[in-house]
Amino acid sequence: NKPEWYLTQVLMWIGNHSKFLDEKIQPILDKAGSSVNAGLEFSRALVMLILEKLAADIPCLLYDDTLFCHLVDEVLLFERELYSVHGYLSSFPSCMHILSEESCFQRWLTVEKKFALQKMDSMLSSEAAWISQYKDITDVDEMKVPDCAETFMTLLLVITDRYKNLPTASRKLQFLALQKELVDDFRIRLTQVMKEETRASLGFRYCAILNAVNYIATVLADWADNV
Repeated sequence: NKPEWYLTQVLMWIGNHSKFLDEKIQPILDKAGSSVNAGLEFSRALVMLILEKLAADIPCLLYDDTLFCHLVDEVLLFERELYSVHGYLSSFPSCMHILSEESCFQRWLTVEKKFALQKMDSMLSSEAAWISQYKDITDVDEMKVPDCAETFMTLLLVITDRYKNLPTASRKLQFLALQKELVDDFRIRLTQVMKEETRASLGFRYCAILNAVNYIATVLADWADNV
């Protein structure tokens, strides 16, 4: 239930040994005419240990939503630091390969959808759902975006951020299909609320729904260039 313990430990080992590997070991390899990068090979070996650990742990966590979600979150944070801080190569084995395995991946998709729908329930039932966060700042709030629409698009963006480093396009497309499903679900929810407001088509909430639709369409158009 604490995957961060061993994930953090590995990051510490990589960080603590980098100077020794660069200054003491790399010159020996260079002198011998080897193309091996000591730091990266050290990181790769430690990541292989993590992959073994994950392969053993994941089957035990698959049907506990809380623990499984926590594991995925911690693995994604680990991967981010491994690449951004320690220069790990995308061609090397990574935790995303484990998360991409069929049983684990399908569970990840299911749990991602479950929590996204819960988030949508809470954002639309919030008292501030149809109020713009920036309603008092004219130059920021040209589109008068209601809070629920902004929160929904942030939700989609966060999901993209979570799956963007998956190793295969087919897995990414499955996440994209989930996002399309969520957009359609949100559209249906907006339609339901709009039907309740038809008698007051110039009312506050009806206008907020139109602003929400306009905002979502505009942002999706902006994302069209994002492969």
